[in-house]
Amino acid sequence: MAQVAFYPGTFDPVTNGHLDLINAALALADRVVIGVGVNAGKSPLFSLDERLRMVEQTIAALPGEAARRVSAVSFEGLTVEAARSVGAVLIVRGVRDSSDFDYEMQMAAMNRDLAPDLQTVLVPARPAVRHISATLVRQIASHGADVSAFVPPGVAAAIAKRLPR
Repeated sequence: MAQVAFYPGTFDPVTNGHLDLINAALALADRVVIGVGVNAGKSPLFSLDERLRMVEQTIAALPGEAARRVSAVSFEGLTVEAARSVGAVLIVRGVRDSSDFDYEMQMAAMNRDLAPDLQTVLVPARPAVRHISATLVRQIASHGADVSAFVPPGVAAAIAKRLPR
């Protein structure tokens, strides 16, 4: 049986930091499912369908067999339920700094209480992408600056269309 990792997030937009974590998750599991979620506490720049399309476009550009091992789904509700629905045994989360670590540890403990069958794996961000967050990308783009160094090319184009300079 193939081991499946679930990587949840809002991906508003998907960034090179997310892409780095997808590649790290591929080293941990046979398959990676990206869960593009709805977070009632956030007002996204892109709709759920747009975010899912951008993630799928990013996956399609992965080299070689990687693209065949990654898929994307949208979900609402509890991450553990979405992970179970795709047959995941791992939840993969990225950690950029100590504030991420504290939050992710709390979420991992709660998810473990809700779903003891799922293990959360925290993956530290590589230094080259540690500073990239979707929030910062949105803020920079909203001021008309070029964000192409921080996101995949198709995402940069979508941002430029949504937030023209």
